[in-house]
Amino acid sequence: MALAPSVAALRVAVRRALAGLPADGPVLVACSGGPDSLALAVATAFVTSRLGRRAALVTVDHGLQTGSAERAAAVADWAASVGFDPVEAVPVTVAGRPGGPEAAARQARYQALSDAARRHRASAILLGHTRDDQAETVLLALARGAGPRGLAGMPARRDLAGVQLLRPLLDVTRAQTRDACAASGLTPWQDPHNTDPSYARARVRADVLPALVTALGAGVLDNLARTARLLAADTAALDDLAAAALATPPPPSDGAAVDRPLLRDGGGLSVVALAGLPGAVRSRVLHAWARELGAPPGALSHRHVDALDALVTAWRGQGATALPGGVRVGRRGGRLLPVG
Repeated sequence: MALAPSVAALRVAVRRALAGLPADGPVLVACSGGPDSLALAVATAFVTSRLGRRAALVTVDHGLQTGSAERAAAVADWAASVGFDPVEAVPVTVAGRPGGPEAAARQARYQALSDAARRHRASAILLGHTRDDQAETVLLALARGAGPRGLAGMPARRDLAGVQLLRPLLDVTRAQTRDACAASGLTPWQDPHNTDPSYARARVRADVLPALVTALGAGVLDNLARTARLLAADTAALDDLAAAALATPPPPSDGAAVDRPLLRDGGGLSVVALAGLPGAVRSRVLHAWARELGAPPGALSHRHVDALDALVTAWRGQGATALPGGVRVGRRGGRLLPVG
């Protein structure tokens, strides 16, 4: 029997994602039982068996729907039956976490995944986000007025508490994951939250993207995902420039004078050095420095960074800028400094 093209596409995507990973420790698949993560799990089971790697699986029970524990147990039983080892169904508590219901569930889920990765010494965590998810993410970021980092969408790989988090399916469509499940004889679970209009992502999925495809053609999904890839590359380059600017350079070995002011100056940042940086680099420097001072990354917004930037570029003797976490920054003697 000929291999279904969708199945082949997923296997290729997973094999590419696993290339170069350390061989010690299993790869850990996050699987809800929905079509995307189920198709990812099937492809991962096949690829890892051919590569001689171990594959583990975790399904997270958010406890938000009737029967969620039974559904998580069914996913775990299926995973064990096809060779995943170890397999876990992990219950989490969503209530009481900051943010809206989507953000709280995501925070709980990622915490459960990072904890499981540490327990099993996993070399990577695999998530089933597709090209369609990436397009939705870009549109939601655009609606929020996000900058390049938000419009860069979800990265194909990033660090999560010391473990590589991989998204192998960002070039695979949602239709392909559904086809792959059908070709594998699997019936995925359909999460009712995905069609609940009270969630912004569900509205984008049901109404906005179909309208864009009707108006602009099916290529709009590819173009949105491509935009995310391009912006991710640009953002990474700007982040590197900011990190280099913020790093304290070693003194010249020959004792020669430095031809530009050092950015770090007596526990603060030099206003002259900051003013000499391109705006896109300076904003990243200020964002990174604010995190160093203790401002929580999740609460640090562009408004806070803009206020810090005004201390450099629009100085009128204004008072200190208040940052999240009780951090205050003022301008003193040509420097930005944390103040009491």
